[in-house]
Amino acid sequence: MKVVCLDMEGVLTPEIWQHVARRTQIKELNLTTRDVKDYRELMDMRLDICARHDVTLAKIQGYISELDVFEGARGFLDWIRERYQLVILSDTFNEFADHFMQQLGRPTLFCHNISYNPVTKRLEYFLRQDNAKAKAVQALRSLDLRTCAAGDSYNDIHMLKEADVATFFRAPANIKDEFPQFGNLQAYDELKDFITRSL
Repeated sequence: MKVVCLDMEGVLTPEIWQHVARRTQIKELNLTTRDVKDYRELMDMRLDICARHDVTLAKIQGYISELDVFEGARGFLDWIRERYQLVILSDTFNEFADHFMQQLGRPTLFCHNISYNPVTKRLEYFLRQDNAKAKAVQALRSLDLRTCAAGDSYNDIHMLKEADVATFFRAPANIKDEFPQFGNLQAYDELKDFITRSL
């Protein structure tokens, strides 16, 4: 059996926090996993900023509802599902991603959880485990499944290294140059060809 493992933001959907930054005009929220290697450090920083500016979960969910998945993303996932198993491995939160999952036809998603504490007036997040993407691929491979992975950010590197075959998809130049062992495909048709040839 063969499994395709994809990152969500930057591969199938826009970057959520960058949209929140535009809508709130808080420039510090523009930083993503393309910029900061340590995900907990990035999230702690985001939550501090949100607390200072009274950005609640409900507000963020409202901003997310304004976004659409990337053009061609749904058709790409449908193509995968006709041929292989599919898992979305993301460091987003279930409470953020539901809007996109509906548009994408409800693929399997492994991610984290976030909530808003009205007492402390802060967002609180729960990571299922550190380096969850890579550990998910390890688990799939332990079941004797052949895995193909694609992502675009620092938090995808370990996932790509654990997969049987892997590639960047629309990664920025700084990440592509730092990890030249992975290609950097730009279109879903290119990724289809890579998956077909590799799996």
